[in-house]
Amino acid sequence: YNRLWPSIEGTERFLSPGKGRGLRAVRHFAVGELVFACPAYSFVLTVNERGAHCEHCFTRREDLFKCGKCKQAYYCNVDCQRGDWPMHKLECVAMCAYGENWCPSETVRLVVRIIMKQRVTLERTPSERLLLLSEFESHLDKMDNEKEEMNQADMAALHHFYSRHISDLPDEQALTELFAQVNCNGFTIEDEELSHLGSAVFPDVALMNHCCSPNVIVTYKGTVAEVRAVKEINPGEEIFNSYIDLLYPTEDRKERLLESYFFTCQCAECTSKSKDKAKIEIRKLSSPPEPEEIRSMVHYAKNVIEEFRRAKHYKNILFWLLLYFMCELSLEKMGAIFAETNVYMLHMMYQAMGVCLYMQDWDGAMTYGEKIIQPYRVHYPAFSLNVASMYLKLGRLYLGLEKKTQGVKALKKALAIMEVAHGKDHHYVAEVKREIEEQK
Repeated sequence: YNRLWPSIEGTERFLSPGKGRGLRAVRHFAVGELVFACPAYSFVLTVNERGAHCEHCFTRREDLFKCGKCKQAYYCNVDCQRGDWPMHKLECVAMCAYGENWCPSETVRLVVRIIMKQRVTLERTPSERLLLLSEFESHLDKMDNEKEEMNQADMAALHHFYSRHISDLPDEQALTELFAQVNCNGFTIEDEELSHLGSAVFPDVALMNHCCSPNVIVTYKGTVAEVRAVKEINPGEEIFNSYIDLLYPTEDRKERLLESYFFTCQCAECTSKSKDKAKIEIRKLSSPPEPEEIRSMVHYAKNVIEEFRRAKHYKNILFWLLLYFMCELSLEKMGAIFAETNVYMLHMMYQAMGVCLYMQDWDGAMTYGEKIIQPYRVHYPAFSLNVASMYLKLGRLYLGLEKKTQGVKALKKALAIMEVAHGKDHHYVAEVKREIEEQK
């Protein structure tokens, strides 16, 4: 039965009990070993990174040159520009025509690229050795009103911005399905500091099921996804990725997975809840707070986090100042009951650190980073990109503030994780090594 499916050397697609299809190892993988790589089926560079990264290969460099027509897309060279033209042409004319009013969401931009790629693709692509994009689950039957409204808005935007430049778009049913598939199976590409670079679909990577203590991590090399073992994997074992940020307690993770991916996680971590007590640590007080007080503070924390998530769409200087004020305010309120190592406190500190970085308040950012890093090591798995990127940000801050010894120490900690997660030959690893060398 399994042999009917194509495989990637060392792995095979199989039916995972209670989970549907999944991926399992047919040989041993050591920690840090590449399990497989998957080129993006379709991808799009985020608007905010234009000019800093090549639209086609996502290389970060200073000397990119821009498209002569729209002056918005940047490339390494003529080869990259030519390679990107089949996709860029869908937007080039429209961006010129709409000017400031050109604003389709990143999901819309990605879906358009998928539609165009599907038109010229007649056989299995190198991104679909195990799973076809057309096999993606859409979970249309489980969508609530909010999701349906977002889908409708995206479809309207797609017609508005692209129908003039693309003949005969798929019908409403096909589009609804495609948007739902992308929302469930799409990936965000991030750099070594976890800054958002773009969105993509990697069908073979989407085959992996979720676990809250995963045995692999997905990183990116340009527009190629790389899957590496972060635990030893034996033949016959299922290969698990994490779909979400693992900082939060079990109840929050389960809510997030159900809301975004429509399943209830029953992994060992969710069953044992072994890390939950430390994650919701309460301050040592002479008279401990009542359970009801704690419950209401958790409720408050989750609401503030949700408010933040929604507010992220309005980015201007006033927004950043307001954000910082909200961070300080919520930290003060939560700090009356929660310990500084509590994940809701850490979430707010992380937001505040982001604001400090944006405002170029390097000392402020460093102070928050120092409070965050140790608890992160406790709450996250051994090899975590969240921990690595925090060490990296801290290390670079220290060096910028002339704190050489602390800077090198933090960068070395980041490097130890990155060599496993990104692989020893990754350009991010080479970059960090160079930063360390320069301090000698």
